[in-house]
Amino acid sequence: MFRLPLIALLVSASLSGCSAISAFTEATEVLDVYELRAPEDIGPLGRSLPYDVTVELPTTTGALDTDRMMIKPGALSAQYLPSARWGETVPVMVQSLILRSLQQTEALRYVGREPLGLSGDVAVVTDVIDFQAETAPDTDTAEVKLRLSVQLVREQDIRILASRTFTATAPSASLDNADVVAAFDAASNSMMRDITDWIVGGLR
Repeated sequence: MFRLPLIALLVSASLSGCSAISAFTEATEVLDVYELRAPEDIGPLGRSLPYDVTVELPTTTGALDTDRMMIKPGALSAQYLPSARWGETVPVMVQSLILRSLQQTEALRYVGREPLGLSGDVAVVTDVIDFQAETAPDTDTAEVKLRLSVQLVREQDIRILASRTFTATAPSASLDNADVVAAFDAASNSMMRDITDWIVGGLR
C-alpha cells in the first residue's frame, strides 16, 4: 500500500537531481573571456593639473550589469553571446577604461577609484546607457553601439561642472566572437579618446 508513494518520491528525487545537474552544467560551461583596453595612442598631455579625480563605478540597467556580451536582434529584445564573456562586469570594465585612459594623459595630480582622503576634488559620474552589438536584419553582421552619459561633479558642494552624452559605433563583419569583440574595441577606443579629451579640457 506504500509502494506508489515511495515510487513517486523516488521519481521526484531523480528528476530534481537531473535538474540540478543540468543547472550545474550550464553554470560551469567554459566561456571565452575577453577584455577591452584603453587606447594606446593616448599619451602625456603636458603639465599636471592640480586636481584629484575619482572615477566612480558607473551605473546601468540590470541587463547590462553583467559580464556577458549583449547582442540585440531587435529594439525590444536582448540576448547574450552564448560562448563569450567579459573579464569584468560592464560597469567595472567601463570604470577601468576611463581610469586608465586618464592616467595615461599624466595631466592630473591623482586619478583613482577611491579618493586619497575623505573626498577628492572632482568625481567622474557615468551611466552606461548602451553597450551592445545590434544585428543587421537578414544578415550575419552587426554594429556595436556604445552610449555613456558622463558628468563632472565638484566634490566640495556636489555641483555638476559639466555633463555630456558620448556615443560610438563600429561595424562587426560577422557574429563570431573575435569580430564582435574587435568592433567593441574599436568603438571603445574612439569613445575613450573623446571622454579623456573632454574631461582634461574641462579642468584646464
